[in-house]
Amino acid sequence: MDRTAPADKTATPTPTGAPVPDVSELLDGVPRQRPGGRGPCESVGSGVREPAAVEQPRRRLRAPRLWRLLPTPTGTPFTFGYAIVLCVTSLISAYADPALVHALLQGSSTDVAHLVRTPELVLVGSALWLAGGVASPFAIGFVLVLTALERRIGGLRTAGVFLLGHVLATLATEVPVGLAVLAGQLPGSSLHRLDYGVSFGVAAGTGALAGLLPLWLRVPLLVGFGGMLLQDLLAFTDPMTDWGHLIALAIGVATWPVVRRWQARGAGSPGPVRS
Repeated sequence: MDRTAPADKTATPTPTGAPVPDVSELLDGVPRQRPGGRGPCESVGSGVREPAAVEQPRRRLRAPRLWRLLPTPTGTPFTFGYAIVLCVTSLISAYADPALVHALLQGSSTDVAHLVRTPELVLVGSALWLAGGVASPFAIGFVLVLTALERRIGGLRTAGVFLLGHVLATLATEVPVGLAVLAGQLPGSSLHRLDYGVSFGVAAGTGALAGLLPLWLRVPLLVGFGGMLLQDLLAFTDPMTDWGHLIALAIGVATWPVVRRWQARGAGSPGPVRS
């Protein structure tokens, strides 16, 4: 195949001494084979930009946001408000007159005598105090467990789980005391035993939260927390309360089908992300 210039045009002669490009490996009739040349579909017009190569977005490694372990007024309003109430009552119990504090705790106690007379008042009032102060294990567990649970299922449902464990575990431990007193197995003073605190609700919340965690977190949580409760029970320091903790934990575990459905429903409904 001969290459000749058109009849109306004259081929430009190659200047003497100019380097001659290597064309030994090029094929006749196939356009744009030289390196750096434009592809057949690229625009060569003046003023037209060639499309720049689109970089793939890089996945950024996000550091764990540890502040989400703590309650906030917008992200976890129930836990945040409840924690403030517990801080106030802890300050009262620490700095108020001891006689006044004892009267307040006695009036809020969920013992058999108060449960018979004013069950609604004492079931709510007993959950406004921290047994052991703000540095107790259940106080720390209250903040961490309820914050994590509320971020997954919402404030009202977290309050429901907490109240369910608090009420049912209280009744499960106090009703046998009343029956034992009636049967003559316990003295009458057992009807007035001081009983208050948030530990039953925290235990139920821990059991419910375990059902929402991946397996590698669920098993250590249940084994560690359940082992601590069993150790307290074997110590036989306060068997009624210790049995109540185990019952509350079992109540929380029993809520797994419900809380998992709540979490799935919440994850499927789009909404504003609040911190």
